Amino acid sequence: MTETSSARQVGLTRDAGWEIGVSKTLPYPVEAVWRLLSGHPAVWLGIGAVLPEATGGAWRADDGTRGELRSRREHDRIRLTWRPRNWTHDSTVQVAMRETATGTVVRFHQERLADQGERERQREHWRAVLGRLEAALSQ
Repeated sequence: MTETSSARQVGLTRDAGWEIGVSKTLPYPVEAVWRLLSGHPAVWLGIGAVLPEATGGAWRADDGTRGELRSRREHDRIRLTWRPRNWTHDSTVQVAMRETATGTVVRFHQERLADQGERERQREHWRAVLGRLEAALSQ
């Protein structure tokens, strides 16, 4: 296939641009995972971040990353916009969880990324976040 063919690149969607999904099963019940994600958002949004209670509420981390809460379903998912200080565009992040026999699957999905490089950087970012979540839950 040539560069001008209609073949799609992995991670590039027609409607949401570049996207990434990262997930991990954590050996904890969904209630514990939810309590950490909703009650201690600094673990995944950055130091100083406070998750708004109401849809449309703004949030901001100390490093300048900011966004707006789009939706929140208790013990299920949080969806928000996410824009680091040095970006010129917003992206959308959703963290979803599902209880399984061995714990809780936590999945970060981010869309509206600028390009393949940003996609790869965000893959590493969310993998590191999953590691921090697991470490925080183990304490």
